[in-house]
Amino acid sequence: MAADTAEAAEVRRALVRLRRATGLPVAFGGLVEPGHRHMRISELSGTATQALRALAVTAGNGLGGKTVALARPCAVTDYSVSRQISHEYDIPVAAEGLRSVVAVPVVVRRRVRGVLYGALRTAQPLGDRLIGAAVEAARDVEQALVVRDHARELLAAARPEPAHAVRPGDGAWEQVREAHTALRALAPRIADPALRGALLDACGLLAAGRPVDGVELAPRELDVLACVASGASNAVAAERLGLRPETVKGYLRSAMRRLGAHSRGEAVVAARRAGLLP
Repeated sequence: MAADTAEAAEVRRALVRLRRATGLPVAFGGLVEPGHRHMRISELSGTATQALRALAVTAGNGLGGKTVALARPCAVTDYSVSRQISHEYDIPVAAEGLRSVVAVPVVVRRRVRGVLYGALRTAQPLGDRLIGAAVEAARDVEQALVVRDHARELLAAARPEPAHAVRPGDGAWEQVREAHTALRALAPRIADPALRGALLDACGLLAAGRPVDGVELAPRELDVLACVASGASNAVAAERLGLRPETVKGYLRSAMRRLGAHSRGEAVVAARRAGLLP
C-alpha cells in the first residue's frame, strides 16, 4: 500500500528542514507501510543517485530497520564496516557514497510510523547537536501525523446519522456539537488543502441545515462562535484556535454584529437558527 501523499510530503518538508538546520549534505526517509514489517524510502533530499528510492527496509535490518525495531535513534560512523548493524543494504548505501548515517524514528501512539535519515559522505562521528536536530525533525512529522489521525477520527465520528436518529436536545446531539467544535478548531491546523476542505465539509454536514436569511459569517468568526457554543471562555477559545484572546474578542464582536445579537448566548442561538451551528 502506497504511503499517503500528504504524509509523504510531511516527511519531505522535514528532510529539507533537517538539512538546513544541520548542514548535512544528504537526508532521506519514508513511512512504514500499513500491515507490513518494513518502511519504504520514498523521499530523497540532496542525493546524487536514485539508489535509495523505493528501498524497502525490513524491521531489524540495516540502520533504519534497527531504528524501527528499537523505536529510538541509531547512528553509525562508517556504515559499510559498522558492527552495530546488519548489512543487507550496503550496495545502495555505497552507490550513494554514504558513510556516517543517523536514523531517527517517527513514533505516533507508541508505533513507529516512519524513519528520517541524515548522512555524510565522510566517516566521522555525528555529534549530539546534529542527532538532536534529526530528532526534532522527526517530532515535527509526528505532530503532523497526530493532527491528521485526529482529523480522520473526527471525520469518521461525524458521519451524519439518519434525521430521525439524532434530534436537538438528545444526548447524541451534544456529541454532534462537540464534534463540530473540534473539527472547526482543527481545520486551520491542517496544511493539506484537500483534508482541510473535507473537514470543513463535514462541519457543514453537522450544522442544522443550510444557512437562512442571508446570514453569513467569516470562517474565523464561525470558529470562535463554535467554541463559545461549547461553553469555552475567550481564553480557552484562543488556546484551541491558536489566536490571541483580543483577536477572539474581535471575531466574536463581529459575529454578534452580523447576527444582530447583544450577547454571546444570543449569538449562539441566532447562529443555530440560521443553520450555521448544529
